[in-house]
Amino acid sequence: AIVRTIKTGKRPRGMQFNADKTKLYVACGDSDRIDIVDVASRKVVDKIPDVPDPEAFVISPDDKRLYVSNEDAAELSVIDIASKKRVGGVKVGLEPEGVGFSTDGKTVYVTAEASNTVHAIDVASLKLLANIQVGARPRRFAMTPDGKEIWVSTELAAAVSIIDTASNKVSGTVHFELKGLRQPDISPVGMAMTRDGKTVFVSLGRANHVAVVDVANRKPETYILVGKRPWGVTLSRDEKRLFVTNGASDDVTVIDTAARKVIKSAPVGRYPYGVAID
Repeated sequence: AIVRTIKTGKRPRGMQFNADKTKLYVACGDSDRIDIVDVASRKVVDKIPDVPDPEAFVISPDDKRLYVSNEDAAELSVIDIASKKRVGGVKVGLEPEGVGFSTDGKTVYVTAEASNTVHAIDVASLKLLANIQVGARPRRFAMTPDGKEIWVSTELAAAVSIIDTASNKVSGTVHFELKGLRQPDISPVGMAMTRDGKTVFVSLGRANHVAVVDVANRKPETYILVGKRPWGVTLSRDEKRLFVTNGASDDVTVIDTAARKVIKSAPVGRYPYGVAID
């Protein structure tokens, strides 16, 4: 149940805690800024202004920089957290969204929805290393624990593209099929991988289900019915619960990951986007 609501800028979307979880950074797309929430007081205490249409972002492993996808500018922006100033940027494909780091922190990856590409960027030089063609409308990432594979949800392909990080090429694809649904009705977006790298949970958007995928076999094991238009998926620390934001039913579904069953759905605000666990 809701215990507190925190007022932010307009259209809050991507969220991430800093390393010690004293601050929560929130991308406010329609306010062109990143809000900074004090976790103890649960209030917005600061902001990073002049960030064009931020949607998704990641914080660097050293906790010093933000890497933000700017959808309208077709760019990845790099922001110094201490000074709140932009210190660099890289032009990428059209409508960038998902941003993720390699396990060694040396490479940052960006999905470009409208150009069906994933861009690999060297963190030190901010140079493009590779433009990787994937399925239609790539959205989010999940990295295997060994760093050898990046899984990319491709919303309009009803699939996940798997990228080999050594070659920066697609090495496989996981396709989703649900009885009674056509491919356009299955739109993968959010992903969460278990720490052992054996299972990936994938939200399927318009299909109103979450897929449970065996990583080794690259095949769905089962599908779990949730709310309408599930987007973000996040595992609890003990991985016993999966939290799913349902954008079109304004609630969050909680799943028992062992039983692979829904525990309950809790109503929240309009169009919930993602979950960050303190």
